[in-house]
Amino acid sequence: MSAIKAIHVGLKQLGINEDDARDLYEQHTGKRSLRVMTNGQHVTILGELRRMGFSKQSGKSQLQGKYAPKLQALWLSAWNLGIVRDRKDSALLAFVKRQTGIDHTRFLYYPEDARKAIEALKGWMAREAGVDWSYDRLLPDYANDDRFKVISAQAMILAKRSGGYPISASCNLLNECCEKLFAHRDYAALSPSDLIEIQKALGKQIRNGGQL
Repeated sequence: MSAIKAIHVGLKQLGINEDDARDLYEQHTGKRSLRVMTNGQHVTILGELRRMGFSKQSGKSQLQGKYAPKLQALWLSAWNLGIVRDRKDSALLAFVKRQTGIDHTRFLYYPEDARKAIEALKGWMAREAGVDWSYDRLLPDYANDDRFKVISAQAMILAKRSGGYPISASCNLLNECCEKLFAHRDYAALSPSDLIEIQKALGKQIRNGGQL
């Protein structure tokens, strides 16, 4: 497999879109296109993708089992909150082992075992990143979606970094992000995949100060 083809496989595996990929290229090589890079710069980009979790073995997740999707979604949310330092499946499996004593998500047969890992991860996100998992029947449906709760915590983290009044600043940031990505500010119209895109955009800012 050529280096360029491997890079494209890695970008797809990690869910990195074209704009974010070009930002990544520029950050590490000073160039925004693979076509104008040297072979050595292609190797540099491949190395960074592998550091981020790209595995060239199969391109498939190591995670299996009934509870794997939930755990992986929470793990990636924690990554986008800046509290998980290693987004790879192997790091999540190590976390599951510490919490449950079970070696792999495919062996999480019983709800009580899975709950130990899920609640430990949610508790960590609440303590370290301020995610409020509580349900409030007075709020609109979208605000009680766990994905939106993570987004709200992300916005608050960034607002506190920028100074000023955090609640007002976080609302402005969410509006800016929604409008830039989807050309509107109607949170109720956002799909689950839209919410994940916002998580990724805010996560990028939290991790490295990149722009939307």
